[in-house]
Amino acid sequence: MSLEGKVAFVTGASRGIGAAVSRKLAEQGAKVALASRGEDGLGVGLGLACDASDLGQVEAAVSRTVDEFGRLDICVANAGVGSYHAFLDTPIEHVEEMVDVNLKGTIYAARACLPHLFERGEGDIVAIASEAGRRGLPGEAVYCASKFGQVGFIRALDHETRERGVRCTNVCPGGVATDFALAEGYGRPESVLAGMMTAEDVAEVVLFVLTRPRNHRILETAFRPMTEMSWG
Repeated sequence: MSLEGKVAFVTGASRGIGAAVSRKLAEQGAKVALASRGEDGLGVGLGLACDASDLGQVEAAVSRTVDEFGRLDICVANAGVGSYHAFLDTPIEHVEEMVDVNLKGTIYAARACLPHLFERGEGDIVAIASEAGRRGLPGEAVYCASKFGQVGFIRALDHETRERGVRCTNVCPGGVATDFALAEGYGRPESVLAGMMTAEDVAEVVLFVLTRPRNHRILETAFRPMTEMSWG
């Protein structure tokens, strides 16, 4: 299915996976609204300053997208933050930020976009989740909780949207070579990035999901670099 002329709203779009997804969609002919806390680095579409954890800002950014392009077809909820510590060592402000951005940010993006997709009678909501949303990991209890919530939300939302033509998908990558992989608490050297997937690899998976024929949907896709062990 072609993306030519489709309109996509992407959160966390200024760098990493969000930037790669935005570029990929634009290359395929989509018009892209790139929502980010700062507009630096946004160059392939409509740049929108937007904090994904603020419902008012998300709604305003989606409204601006529809005003600018006249429609909305795709929501990519990508904005995310991470902090990696033993649970009792995790600063409470980091707990709140991960829940606010990773979980609430996905809920807010869907809430703002879904009425426009229902109005068209078709569309896609794609959450950039994580392997951490499918299994527990040491030193990542709160991050995993936020990602499990994100995955559960999209799985449940599918039941409400399918019959109205809107597909909901969780994209769950393993290790990706972005700044996110070196987030606070990991203590990893930059050399660890060499064996990971790239943000462009994830963007290719998102493109695959979005270009399936409308008569079927991909509910969840999990994938890992060859250097990463398998877990059940």
